[in-house]
Amino acid sequence: MLSDISIRSGRRVAKYFSQVSSKHISNMVIETRHLKTGDPEPTFPSDGKLQLLSMRFCPYAQRTHIILEAKRIPYHTYNIDLTNKPEWLTKYSLLGKVPALGVPTERGLSFIHESMVIADYLDEKYPEKLLYPKDPFAKAVDRLLIERFSIVSNAFYKIGVRGDIDGKVELSNGLDEFETELKKRGTSFFGGKEPGMLDYMIWPWMERLVLLKYGKDIQYEIDEERFAALIEWSRKMIDDYAVKVHYITADIHRQFVDGFKSKNIDYDILLTKSKM
Repeated sequence: MLSDISIRSGRRVAKYFSQVSSKHISNMVIETRHLKTGDPEPTFPSDGKLQLLSMRFCPYAQRTHIILEAKRIPYHTYNIDLTNKPEWLTKYSLLGKVPALGVPTERGLSFIHESMVIADYLDEKYPEKLLYPKDPFAKAVDRLLIERFSIVSNAFYKIGVRGDIDGKVELSNGLDEFETELKKRGTSFFGGKEPGMLDYMIWPWMERLVLLKYGKDIQYEIDEERFAALIEWSRKMIDDYAVKVHYITADIHRQFVDGFKSKNIDYDILLTKSKM
């Protein structure tokens, strides 16, 4: 049974989601505030639902949330303060990282890690709505493109975290590949008429690209003419159900990043906002 404070936090998050859009209701059953050093270990309910260790602003964890929402899979979330990690975290995530997904098995709750491993597992385990193409070769192409996107995500951190100007060219060159691929496919999404695994796996960093134009030393702003297809794709992605229920505005992202840089992180800023 979850603690009272977790239940209250979950209700506040539910209120936040209802404020985002009354048309979009998350499949997340409950979400905790970010648990930190000294907080007691959760007692995971035996209700057959998946249990997700997450962090609200982590792009890798966001991948898992989006896949769970796209497939309409009920799940519980336990947010983790990654600056002051609870002592019990490594019991479920050996390297102390998120996401980690608890899966009910005959031996009890077993955890798997790494966002791509989790995504692949969920697509095979819940095939009612496949996110990868059915054709094996097309699936392999999308899987390779997901791996190729590391050029973009690495350049993102190079600019935003390390302030390395070389990242600007690397980021644009990386985006060129996806701009070209989207135009070649001639569809609204990489997955066709609806977003697929490739769309969802690259989205968290595309959501955060806007942050780079507010950099203190180096700024990067996406070229609207050069990346017209990706910009239109982004507008459509924001309206997708699975993206919308976990979407964070640029303003909130900036507040979190500013707190990170000043070493005064408010992991629960969304819960605070929902109370206002």
